[in-house]
Parts: sequence; structure tokens; C-alpha cells
Amino acid sequence: MKIKIGITGQQGFIGQHLYNTLGLYPQEFERVLFKKEYLSNTTLFNEFVGQCDVIVHLAAMNRHNDPKVIYNTNIELAQKLVNALESTQSKAHVVFSSSSQEERDNEYGQSKKAGRELLYNWSLQSNGKFTGLIIPNVFGPFGHPHYNSVIATFCHQLAHNETPTIAFDGELKLIYVGELVQAILSEIRSAKSQAEMIVPFTATAKVSEILSLLEKYKSEYQEKGIIPAMNSTFELNLLNTFRCYMDIKNHFPVSFVKHVDTRGSFVEIIRLGIGGQVSFSTTAPNIIRGNHYHTRKIERFAVIKGKALIQLRRIGTDEVLDFYLDGDSPSYVDMPIWYTHNIKNIGDEVLYTNFWINEFYDPTDPDTYFENV
Repeated sequence: MKIKIGITGQQGFIGQHLYNTLGLYPQEFERVLFKKEYLSNTTLFNEFVGQCDVIVHLAAMNRHNDPKVIYNTNIELAQKLVNALESTQSKAHVVFSSSSQEERDNEYGQSKKAGRELLYNWSLQSNGKFTGLIIPNVFGPFGHPHYNSVIATFCHQLAHNETPTIAFDGELKLIYVGELVQAILSEIRSAKSQAEMIVPFTATAKVSEILSLLEKYKSEYQEKGIIPAMNSTFELNLLNTFRCYMDIKNHFPVSFVKHVDTRGSFVEIIRLGIGGQVSFSTTAPNIIRGNHYHTRKIERFAVIKGKALIQLRRIGTDEVLDFYLDGDSPSYVDMPIWYTHNIKNIGDEVLYTNFWINEFYDPTDPDTYFENV
């Protein structure tokens, strides 16, 4: 039987990643749709809660000019969930996202601690299950600048040719959003109660070190098309985060420099600070390849002969980006993570394409999920 999972704050930074990742396990999980307006409608919220075997409570306010508003809002959200659980006599496993800021004397940290205690007390009184996650600083694609993290702010600023500044060069304990999602799934699968579970951070870095790496990615990747060296999983995750803040619609396709002489032509496809795998394909007219996406891989499609349409669509959205490429002016498009993509031969002759991906193909862990653009 599938586990029915609902996520308060489904449209937030972590909520979107968790919701989309649950979709990768359709035989194990069933997603219960949550909408923000449920929180202001007791009937709809009770209906949502009543459907769930697991509720991941992510809805919260992180920032506001008045700290008291942050505290009161987060307590109110936790209390609304308690009320709905009691009204529906729910036995759901509640997974609550708190923060390492619980240790700090600020309204956000104190509101998360108090909210965690509210829901833990509910579990004791109702014989329900509760897991209180204490989460370090989270970063990853699609976070909101000036709200979710300093990394989101730096990525947005650099990708849009703004100049970041460092207010305080502290050392951050970090976890990538994809790693956090796997930690949440692990707790759901275990079905155990824990009043307080400290989610371990997976990387540490000073703010200045992070900015230095991101400036390198802007210079090498965004401006020169070079795939930079990545010396750790953290650096791969940071690059993939940065890539998602670029203006993809207007950045691609990127034209190659084509050298022509009496012998013919020469085009340099890719410069690498790392290895990976290079492939070559021919595609007959009107044939489509792809219609899949990746959650960690970096991939480049380079058209060297023929006419192609490359399409991208971010998972969970409807906007389709169309890129037209012609081998007479060789060019490439890179595939951001969490964007399903395809390539179609729209010409009358065979299409020649080079593909590069940053890791060898592993049939036991392909990181390839099929969904039509």
C-alpha cells in the first residue's frame, strides 16, 4: 500500500524539491496536494490532513521586518496543524522541519522550537508519531534570493551581473536540498518517532569561500562555457545550484567559434576541468530523442550538422523553452537539473549531435527520469 504524503508549504523552496522527488517513487508514495489557501479554510485543511498518512510540515515564515510577526505566524501555523489533527483524529506521522537556529536567541529560532514542542505534545496525547528535524543551512536550485539563503542571493546576483557583498564572513554548516530530501524520506520510511533529530550537515565553508567558488563558476561556466573542476560533491551541488539562476531562456543556445580553411572546418566543443563521457549521435528527420531529466548530472547538447529544436521545461511548471540550432552555425545548449528536455531533427537531412555528460553512465544509478517536455 502506498504511503500518502502531504506537504504544508508545498510550493516553498524545500517543499517543491520534496514534492518533485516523491514523484520519482510512484510505487511507494502517493502525493496529497496542498494549496496555501487551505491554511485559511478550516474545512479544506481538515480534508487535507484527513487524507494523509504522513504530513511534512514545512510551512513557515523566515523573514519579516517585524520579528514578532515571524514568531506569531509560525506558532499559528503549528497550532492550526494541531487543531486539524485533533479534529480529524488523525494518526498521521508528522515530520516537522525546525532549524539549527533553535539555539539562537531570535524569534525565528524560538518559533520553530515552540512549534516543534506543540506538535510533539500532540503526538504524546494522541499516541501519534512525530519527528522533529533540526536542519542546518539549506541551499540548492530555485531558492529565493534575499530570503532562503545567502547562496541563493549570491547566485542570483552573480548570474545577473550584480556585485555581492559579504556582511559577515562566518563559517556555514550546510546541507544540499537534495540531501535533505533524502533524509526526510529516510525518516518517513523508518516510521519512528523522535522528538528531536539533528540532521547532519554535509559541508562547511566560509561565506568568502562560497563566493569565491561562485565567482569562478560565473567566469568559467557562464562567460566561457568551461565545465570547471569540481573537487567534491559540495562543489558539484554548488555549480548545479548556480546554473539554475542563470537566464536560461536568453543564454542559450551558445554559438561555438568555427574555424574554416581549405581542409574544412574545426569547432572546439567543450573545455573540461573534469572528465565525464562524450557521445555522438545521428538522428533521422522528425525523430525526437530525450524527454527525460536529471537531478544531478550536467549535460551538453552540441549540434554540429543539421537543424534541431531543443526543448526544456522545468519539472512542475508549464513553460516550454524552445531553442533552434543549425549546424551551419554550430552551437550548444546545456541541460539544467530538474528540467526535462528533448531534441528533435527539424531538418531534411540527418542531424549530427555531440553529447557530453559529467559522469559515466551507470545502469544501476542512471539519474534519468522520463517525462515528456
